[in-house]
Amino acid sequence: MPLKLEIGDKITTKKPHPCGSHNFIIMRVGMDFVIKCEKCEKEIWIPRVKIEKRIKEIYRNGEKLPKT
Repeated sequence: MPLKLEIGDKITTKKPHPCGSHNFIIMRVGMDFVIKCEKCEKEIWIPRVKIEKRIKEIYRNGEKLPKT
């Protein structure tokens, strides 16, 4: 079952962006996601399957959500 992610959620990934940041904001959801790096503000298109494997932590409204 897919993760319940929403626009505006902040995620921490296992693998860093080339700028060195692990923190991203979700800008678009669906089969493909658009995530924006919090450090360099680069937007990345990534398929749902890849993003779900790379997510380490999910934050919504400042609260950490369980990864289920």
